[in-house]
Amino acid sequence: MVLADGDVTLRPIKMRDQRAWREVNRRNRDWLRPWEATIPPPAPWGPVIHRPTYRQMVRHLRAEANAGRMLPFVIEYRGRLVGQLTVAGITWGSMCAAHVGYWVDRDVAGRGVMPTAVALAVDHCFLKVGLHRIEVCIRPENGPSRRVVEKLGFREEGLRPRYLHIDGAWRDHLVFALTAEEIPEGLLRRWSRVRRKESPPPATAP
Repeated sequence: MVLADGDVTLRPIKMRDQRAWREVNRRNRDWLRPWEATIPPPAPWGPVIHRPTYRQMVRHLRAEANAGRMLPFVIEYRGRLVGQLTVAGITWGSMCAAHVGYWVDRDVAGRGVMPTAVALAVDHCFLKVGLHRIEVCIRPENGPSRRVVEKLGFREEGLRPRYLHIDGAWRDHLVFALTAEEIPEGLLRRWSRVRRKESPPPATAP
């Protein structure tokens, strides 16, 4: 399954992406550290959990995908791996919902890569998979990530105190959400309209 719009492509993460994924992640380590999930200290009676290796991460993502609980993608820009997007926590029954998490190479930030990737994923979830609600949870301090959901028209629903363990502590997160009824035409079309408005007019000859 490959999703694409212009220079941006979403495709399933693969074992052979290891070198490119590690290189991008390493280069962006300092930029991503304040926003990446960390493992909390173990309880006295609990097991010690270590950060997974790349291969362990991919095996886990594939197992969750095969169980219908996750859609793990890498993001490509002009054919180069530049980030990761995961639709996780897929729940059916009376909820039909999931949440989206993502990161992107700082070198391509501000080019519309991440809003396009999120729009592609949301449209796939609503129009193909059959989900009804998508959430994105973001630390209040994470301005670039908040701008992504604001550009796409996600609703801000409130604060979840101490929601996730990030950068060594339990951090508050803002909740942003969309339901399928809010974007019957698709999120990519909405983003395309916003992008056209943001684009500067062509220069005219004097």
